[in-house]
Amino acid sequence: MPVGGFSTTRPDLPHPLGADTPSASLWRVGNTPVRSAHRPGRRVHVIGPCGATAEDVEELACHPVPDPAAWRWPGTYAVLEEAEHALVLHTDPAAALPLYAASWRGTWAWSTSARYLAALADARVDVQRVACAVLAPSLPVLATGRSFFTGVVQLPAGARIELPADGGPYRCGTLWRPDPYAGAPAHLRLRNALTAAVTLRTRTDPGLSSDLSGGLDSTTLAVVASRTMPGPLNAVTIHPAGILDGADLRYARLTAVAAAGRIRHHLLPLTAEHWPYQRITEVPVTDEPAPSTLTQSRLLTQLRWMRRELGTCTHLTGDGGDSILFQPPAHLADLIRRHRYPRAVREASGWARLRHTAVPPLLRDAARMAHQTRQEALAALGSALATGGPGPQDRGNVRWFATLPVPAWADPAAVRLLAEAAANTAAAPDPLPGLDASVRTLVDEIREVARTAAADAELAAGCGIDLQNPFLDASVVDAVLRTPLDDRPPLYAYKPTLTRAFAKVLQPALAARTTKGSFEADHYSGMRAALPELLRDGVMHLAALGLVDTGRFRSQLRQAAAGVPMPLATIEQALAVDAWLASIGRAPAPRWAAPVSGMAA
Repeated sequence: MPVGGFSTTRPDLPHPLGADTPSASLWRVGNTPVRSAHRPGRRVHVIGPCGATAEDVEELACHPVPDPAAWRWPGTYAVLEEAEHALVLHTDPAAALPLYAASWRGTWAWSTSARYLAALADARVDVQRVACAVLAPSLPVLATGRSFFTGVVQLPAGARIELPADGGPYRCGTLWRPDPYAGAPAHLRLRNALTAAVTLRTRTDPGLSSDLSGGLDSTTLAVVASRTMPGPLNAVTIHPAGILDGADLRYARLTAVAAAGRIRHHLLPLTAEHWPYQRITEVPVTDEPAPSTLTQSRLLTQLRWMRRELGTCTHLTGDGGDSILFQPPAHLADLIRRHRYPRAVREASGWARLRHTAVPPLLRDAARMAHQTRQEALAALGSALATGGPGPQDRGNVRWFATLPVPAWADPAAVRLLAEAAANTAAAPDPLPGLDASVRTLVDEIREVARTAAADAELAAGCGIDLQNPFLDASVVDAVLRTPLDDRPPLYAYKPTLTRAFAKVLQPALAARTTKGSFEADHYSGMRAALPELLRDGVMHLAALGLVDTGRFRSQLRQAAAGVPMPLATIEQALAVDAWLASIGRAPAPRWAAPVSGMAA
């Protein structure tokens, strides 16, 4: 639920209807934790779940807030300092608690919700941001610093940001850098950070529940949670109705049995009505398109069932685990740049076997990337998009940015918006220069996953459930990304840091697992079942914005539903974003308690 405020404490400040006001410049809708400490002329707030003690919070008010404050403790939180002439925000490095700001009537308004600020400032949907989301879903860098609303900016993650009380330009300094840490081994740092992250949630809500998908990520969370709770953990495994012998279900049952009563295992069968693409235009409104839009029927069914049958108020998921536990292909470029040639060859060979591809092209791509800076890659990307799409040099396996062909159904105006976004991004300085390419790539990916996960959390909040993703805590991300190059796991390995970290609590059979089940068959079945509705209603809002040729889109959608091989990412994004636009038009905007006409700056 959103929290927000202003960079001034003047008396005429509005607040959303139904909000409470913990301080003169702060408002809150719902029960998001807000802890405050006061000293003469100074007030400090910790926003969001945070493992800091009451004494820790008081200490923040007694002295200048230390640079690592936003990742020192487990949780998903930000730290705010109210001063006479400005508001200072210390933002979450992982962006799991994204903060937004808009200039309003001679001051700054900020919030965890871009949509609430858009209602305050009468802002409209940002068409260029929508174009980036639809046509370049694999390039979150193009939308850095932007929300889906004009004039509403996303504040930089892992930074100290000063919002002047008079509405002047904000000042920003990067605080968090995941530079290599030569202390404790990576698996010990991960074990300590993730255990603390889960323990924070179980202490806050001793009756929480957890996913138990049978995969490593959710199973690890469930096992750790079950060992820190006063009673049994309610763990939920979803599965296709009538199929009780799948690999995921077998591993989930193995874990539950081994827990010896600490896990109460619940099976939730799903039928055709829960397939992907079903009723996507009914998805509730969120700040931005939710990752679970296409599977919203399945997600909301699970959430409502847990709330009704288990009384769940807090639920753990393994979201984010894949992002922080796998090495990206850019790791090969780091090895070559650091002259680890034998290891580069070994890892390229191992990865090539998994992907059924040749080794030499991988090494050639890696060598090319090793001699190209991120800014150079951004500039080349902008040029490629301006001329119609990525060139041959941008289609390799190892590169800075994972590009996809611009689909034939994209309107030329949308492609121009994409090229403009790339050019603007290339012209901006990198706030994290000098990092290894693999680490810098992971920062972008993790922040995209974490920020969009907040939209799924909004869906859950509508069901009365607080959705928590401990893998996306900044303290966990920091513990993993600081691993020195020589200690990082091989590119082809399946989450060895996690299995080593929790070897004593995971069942050996599960720890040895190297695959995860999927709902791919349901995906295509769902697309075919929903095809009439998708052809009738899909992308109509995008077409109204001048971004999509509906005839060409429908033709490609029919081919996809028929099983014709093609990239599905842009098709799925177009449908998800269009469903979000429908929800924005359908749902009433948040209402504020004072007249708030005027445009965002």
